Amino acid sequence: MEQKEFKAESKRLLEMMINSIYTHKEIFLRELISNASDALDKLYFKSMEENLGLTRADMQIKIETDSDARTLTISDNGIGMTKDELENNLGTIAQSGSFEFKRDNEKAEDVDVIGQFGVGFYSAFMVAKKVTVISKAYGSENAYMWQSEGSDGYTISEAEKDTNGTVITLEIKDNSDEESYDDYLKTYRIRELVKRYSDYIRYPIIMDVEHEKVKEGTGVDGKDAEYEKETVTETLNSRVPIWKKSKSELKDEDYNQFYKDKFYDYSDPLLHIHTKTEGTATYSALLYIPEKVPYDYYSKNFEKGLQLYSSGVMIMEKCADLLPDYFSFVKGLVDSEDLSLNISREMLQHDRQLKIIAKSVEKAIKNELKKCLKNDREKYEKFFEQFGVQLKYGIYEAYGTNKDELQDLLLFKTSNGGTTTLAEYYSRMKGVKTEEENSENNAENAENNENNETAENEQKYIYFASGSSITRIESLPQTERVKDKGYEILYLTDNVDEFCLQMMHEYKGKEFKSVSADDLGLESEEEKEEIKKEQEDNKPLFDYMTEKLGGKVKAVRLSQRLKNHPVCITSEGMLSVEMEKVLSAMPNAENAKAEKVLEINPNHAIFAKLKELYNTDKEKAGEYAALLYDQALLIEGMAIENPVEFSNKICEIMAR
Repeated sequence: MEQKEFKAESKRLLEMMINSIYTHKEIFLRELISNASDALDKLYFKSMEENLGLTRADMQIKIETDSDARTLTISDNGIGMTKDELENNLGTIAQSGSFEFKRDNEKAEDVDVIGQFGVGFYSAFMVAKKVTVISKAYGSENAYMWQSEGSDGYTISEAEKDTNGTVITLEIKDNSDEESYDDYLKTYRIRELVKRYSDYIRYPIIMDVEHEKVKEGTGVDGKDAEYEKETVTETLNSRVPIWKKSKSELKDEDYNQFYKDKFYDYSDPLLHIHTKTEGTATYSALLYIPEKVPYDYYSKNFEKGLQLYSSGVMIMEKCADLLPDYFSFVKGLVDSEDLSLNISREMLQHDRQLKIIAKSVEKAIKNELKKCLKNDREKYEKFFEQFGVQLKYGIYEAYGTNKDELQDLLLFKTSNGGTTTLAEYYSRMKGVKTEEENSENNAENAENNENNETAENEQKYIYFASGSSITRIESLPQTERVKDKGYEILYLTDNVDEFCLQMMHEYKGKEFKSVSADDLGLESEEEKEEIKKEQEDNKPLFDYMTEKLGGKVKAVRLSQRLKNHPVCITSEGMLSVEMEKVLSAMPNAENAKAEKVLEINPNHAIFAKLKELYNTDKEKAGEYAALLYDQALLIEGMAIENPVEFSNKICEIMAR
């Protein structure tokens, strides 16, 4: 029998494909099953064209193992191959009969040809030292056998086979120190690989499985049982994917059970999204939002991504490109026939189609969350409690570029009680008109050639306050004046909150403003002038206090925000006091410092006392400045430099 050389370039090419293209050796079974499925699809298409009377119910894929002979066999009763097709498809690496079939039969809408690159078959050599293929083409009288032990070449000879189809027999390699090839001869391992990669092949994948059962006539009343072995032919795959079924066929229980089985969660998901799209991007998707944050979500071991299928065959366990980072908590899968896969089917080409699908998936998730927010607030709040921080990070990490995508999904605690969206806060702002009212007003002003300036009584800013808890925030002196004006305050309790709002900058034209910011826009011009005059009159006192604090504050000034409290700490610039606390608590933190300002309540008795001491006992005025500064730090929840000294000074004052 003549030994033929492969028509591909060289032995090196085959070795490269066997050893480099595939990440895991176990992939070979997926490839061979997919090829068998293609052969069945081709026969089914031929039957439809020529009215042969064959149906899918007549077609199947069978797997057999023989541990003694160390063989694994995959057979099908599909279209089969002629001698020339064996020569062309198996004798030429990267020659694909499936690709040619797909190209020549574009109208075959009900046929999902999977293998299109002609390389998958050669993955068998990752686990086999010899591969034998016996095939008989449908309608042919003759069968042929193709044999190869790898890159040295192959032989083709006549063979005996009664029915059409293909039988591929792998002589499994001997075990090595690095690999246990025995696994591919074990029933449980074959079942596991079929379930993982080929569960949704539309044809039954069958296998004879040996079980033990109680021998008839023994084991009466549970005693003296004898066992015998029984071989049962089992179907290993589910065949019809749940995501390809109509939504009307499925109940919540079906979706929930699939989620728990597929993604190993004990709890039902909070939400599921089942979508099918045709057109620019043709795909089916089944997505889930877990009830709780996965235990490893914030660890370096967590991998985002959706399972990716091509015509029911899993090609990637985690396709990270299908999810933006801010939706990385979503679990699920996408199945598309239109993806451009590379020759191993494991790595995606970064093409336009993938980006279109990813954008569509992102939109589907966002729309489902918005619908939940609108129709089931309690469930949405449960979701946000678990994953809201990730949405905020999505805005912060992208420097606000994702603002439009995410801002209406955010929830914040509020001084009104409960939670609020930014849209809800905006609708309650004093003097702010609805979009319809603004539209009418703009038209009227344009007609009358008037200036459409902000009304004096209109709330200028969206106010927020930051702290470790609601209780701490509500006790902050800086909130007094804002609340006194009747303005609502967003309570920011997550570390990322203030960073997120800083990246967003504004919402619907309204700037976010911290209650600790320098200008809250609360004072009338007359009040501003009074404070300014008082500040100038006492400039020597404030300069002296600033000097005595030794660079701890940028300035000391009179406050326009305090009502009852004597002092507070505010900041200037981009970095707030709360942001300084967050950054300082991080590992390897840099010495990030806010430009602090010590504010004094001009209506508090302490201000009168400071003015008196500055004129009569400057040294004591300096001590009071240090005490007031430490008090303000404690109110902010920040550590003071010398607690012992602070305590001693308090005791000295009490003892006088």
